[in-house]
Amino acid sequence: MVSIQELNLNSKQKDKKVIKCVVWDLDNTLWHGILLEDNQVSLRENIASLMETLDKRGILQSIASKNEYHTAIKKLTEFGLQEYFLYPQINWNSKADSVKQIASLLNIGLDAIAFIDDQLFELEEVKFSLPEVLCINADEISNILDMPVMNPRFITEDSRLRRLMYLSDIERHNAEQEFVGTADEFLATLQMNFTISTAQEADLQRAEELTLRTNQLNTTGYTYSYDELNQFRISENHKLLIASLEDKYGSYGKIGLALIECQTQIWTIKLLLMSCRVMSRGVGTIMMNHIMSLAQTNHVRLLAEFVPNDRNRMMYISYKFAGFKEIDQSGNSLILENDLTRIQPVPAYVNFQVID
Repeated sequence: MVSIQELNLNSKQKDKKVIKCVVWDLDNTLWHGILLEDNQVSLRENIASLMETLDKRGILQSIASKNEYHTAIKKLTEFGLQEYFLYPQINWNSKADSVKQIASLLNIGLDAIAFIDDQLFELEEVKFSLPEVLCINADEISNILDMPVMNPRFITEDSRLRRLMYLSDIERHNAEQEFVGTADEFLATLQMNFTISTAQEADLQRAEELTLRTNQLNTTGYTYSYDELNQFRISENHKLLIASLEDKYGSYGKIGLALIECQTQIWTIKLLLMSCRVMSRGVGTIMMNHIMSLAQTNHVRLLAEFVPNDRNRMMYISYKFAGFKEIDQSGNSLILENDLTRIQPVPAYVNFQVID
């Protein structure tokens, strides 16, 4: 059997490339013909089935098209496809600007986006301006379901519901825009329930997915497979915690994960991550403070590993605000420690529970 130490070393090197959103052009890509010039346009063969498959895999979809917005939306509605597209950018802006706007609205990295277009000029423009984006010629549409980056190893419940969760987020955002009052007062109206539990075997597919998909609110970027996570789950020297969140608009799903290495006198947070979808919900530090409380109760020192990159500075700031201080460095990894003298309470607007 592979040791926990070997699992740690192996996991740090895995390729994390996954596509989280496919951005479609419309004319001669999603359908045959040019909407504003031809008498009629017809859907590309098998496109509805392909889009449904991507949706079930948890891959979001949007549009970057130079078109007249209302005419295009009407046609998408006629084809029964409009519901699949989040934040469609149908305008006369450059495709690169549209793709960038979609990434911003979805709060995902450009390297998690695939852009499909029939025009070589448009593909080259996006590739030049946004080199992280995967650009795909419309001629290759029939092959995209077989691409490794479009094939998550597991299709979890969170995957199947991902688009609906984003639609709920849009509802929340609209409600927030209309709300008159402070941020905390608005958050209180959401009636949030935050749960931390010891990860069970049924949670491991989603836990693996979180390590692969979560880049911004991630302290180390380590990725772990189902089998590796199961080893940690049954290990007496580790704690594997998973967090979920729901509110009056629905469930956010499993949105947080923590891996703690537990030695006799020292605990070390090896991984702490939180889905970027909850960034504005004011719950990002609940799991961190829960771990601090556990360490205090067990009378152990609490260390944390942090591996900086160009995406996760917010997590470093969160550690610093929570009282963690750098005490050492090992290669690219910073070692921080918290003296556990100041542990923040759970925000009053959150109903918090722990399930062992």
